[in-house]
Amino acid sequence: MSLLKRLENTVERATPAPAGKRGTVPVAPDPDRALFGAIHQTVVREIKPELLLDPLREDELQASIAEIADRCITESGGMMSRQDRLRFVQKLSDEVIGFGPITTLLNDDQVSEIMVNSAEQVYVERRGKLELSDISFRDDEHVIQVIEKIVAPLGRRIDESSPMVDARLPDGSRVNAIIPPLALRGPALTIRKFSKDPLTMDSLVGFGTLSPAMAKFLHLCVVGKLNLVVSGGTGSGKTTMLNCLSSFIPSDERIVTIEDAAELQLKQEHVVILESRPPNIEGKGAVSIRDLVRNSLRMRPNRIVIGEVRGGEALDMLQAMNTGHDGSLTTGHANSPRDMLARLETMVLMAGMDLPVRAIREQIASAVDLIVQQSRLRDGSRKITHVSEVVGMEGDVITLQDIFVYEASGKDSAGRVTGEFRATGIRPTFSAKLLEAGLNLPADLFMPRGG
Repeated sequence: MSLLKRLENTVERATPAPAGKRGTVPVAPDPDRALFGAIHQTVVREIKPELLLDPLREDELQASIAEIADRCITESGGMMSRQDRLRFVQKLSDEVIGFGPITTLLNDDQVSEIMVNSAEQVYVERRGKLELSDISFRDDEHVIQVIEKIVAPLGRRIDESSPMVDARLPDGSRVNAIIPPLALRGPALTIRKFSKDPLTMDSLVGFGTLSPAMAKFLHLCVVGKLNLVVSGGTGSGKTTMLNCLSSFIPSDERIVTIEDAAELQLKQEHVVILESRPPNIEGKGAVSIRDLVRNSLRMRPNRIVIGEVRGGEALDMLQAMNTGHDGSLTTGHANSPRDMLARLETMVLMAGMDLPVRAIREQIASAVDLIVQQSRLRDGSRKITHVSEVVGMEGDVITLQDIFVYEASGKDSAGRVTGEFRATGIRPTFSAKLLEAGLNLPADLFMPRGG
């Protein structure tokens, strides 16, 4: 039975109807804050600890919250309509079991991201569009309480001495929080929700993120153990694309995934999931992505999948790609395939190795086979705008050639960006490598306007 239905049943039994008249008693739609605080304390005090600790007894916990809260409302002499009682008890349940006001947003499958700018201002992303929600917190302290509830089970903390934290919710959703004195308007909280049902490549084709020909081409590239980098801006869908590409890795290969916050949802059985760790309260014990990349090389991986490269780990990743760990996948922040190459170059320099620029570029050119550029367009849609092969070096310059591109042509009457995916007509130079692996790239994949 749903929580709402249980609350309805509880309130139906416990709410007295006014004498001589059936119906509701007028009351303010938002119950008194002091009354809510007092009843919240009573609920927390009277709830059996074993119910809070046992996730399998959540139904019993929710029913207990509803009964205690309804009894307190009746004893306080509060005159509430049945509907107001339901809202009141739901709010209490969200505070005790969930994460306060944002619980409803976390349960809304249409919401992909939640952005708390201040106690009074909460934005959400729905279908790629940002909008202001009607959710608010009581005050800044309330926001901080929710943040602490998120980070405490993970052994993290947030206070003036450590005012920033990265964490994740039990379902895997990625969380970033920052509080004063760094956040001047009050504590800010950003949650990138974790999809319960990960999207497949077929789903992305259906959404118009890429064409069927591009999907088939990328499938063959992953199976053929090419090294791929998914490039794009924030919120462009890089992790989703990486997850879809990872699903093409054969099930008989050993995969090691490395992430700051574990988001990838691989279905293969032979997977080792590694997650970096921030420093503890004393500032010690940090384990970086670079540490994990180095360690993964001793774990006999067939494939290394890195959630995102953003620093010196790029050097270790390139060396792994160049020393027999073909078929590695990763993502990076950049606005074009050419920018991604420049970013890789910069990240290698961040490793602290005094390498000549040409040597770095040669490492990149020999390690990376393909760059998949993903972009978020003005209408909120996400598209693969370039699938570009890293061909090699010409002098001191890394050469690229586009295999597929997306060409925007305008907007329709609904404001959606229109355009088409197009094959450039160029057959990639790594075709021979795939052929050696028993994979033939059909010629019609690369027919111009055949994408």
